[in-house]
Amino acid sequence: MIPPPDSLLRYNPPVLVARRPEKRPPGVSGPVPPPPRSAAAASAQQPQELLNAILPPREWEEENQRWVQEVSSAPSTRLDVVHLQEQLDLRLLQRQARETGVCPVRRELYGQCFDELIREVTINCAERGLLLLRVRDEIQMTIAAYQTLYESSVAFGMRKALQAEEGKSNMEKRIAELEEEKRELERQVSEQKAKCEAIEKRENERQQIQEKKHAEEVQFLKRTNQQLKVSKKLQFQIVMVKLLIL
Repeated sequence: MIPPPDSLLRYNPPVLVARRPEKRPPGVSGPVPPPPRSAAAASAQQPQELLNAILPPREWEEENQRWVQEVSSAPSTRLDVVHLQEQLDLRLLQRQARETGVCPVRRELYGQCFDELIREVTINCAERGLLLLRVRDEIQMTIAAYQTLYESSVAFGMRKALQAEEGKSNMEKRIAELEEEKRELERQVSEQKAKCEAIEKRENERQQIQEKKHAEEVQFLKRTNQQLKVSKKLQFQIVMVKLLIL
């Protein structure tokens, strides 16, 4: 396990707390007892314990050795705060953090800076530091809630997009089917129109033939009637002539 990266939060020098035994001398067993603490270390234990509760120590293993690095309990001056601001700006530039939008790098660095401010305030006033801790936890909980909401909304949007794509393909298939059905109906309409035109043409021709035939019959009947009239007139004249002769 590699050591943790540098942080804007000030830590004490790492302390070796345990070593993985590889070879023990014969007759030696059990854990190695810790070294006795001095009076100064005992007097500084209470604020250090509070800092450890607020900002847990970092632990890692390196070459079969376990290291622990606690948060520093040394008070900070105004120059330290100015240096913290300069380090924050420098690391934002070095790690190419985005100035706007969602940026995990910027969020991480500002979180480290806020933890350092909590450490500095806690050393001077424990109550104020605990209150800032509550504020930090509330902010982190709110950000986590927004992140969960964002992820769920993204998943919801993806589902809706997939449904839309599926619905789009179905609609495109339905549109193609309707267009094919439309073309078939148009073809049937064209055939029916052609049939109607052919029937109208045949009926018109038949009507013209009937009208022509009827006109010929009327003319024939008129001629016949005229001939009959002429024939009757001649017969009448012949009868009159015969009567006069007699």
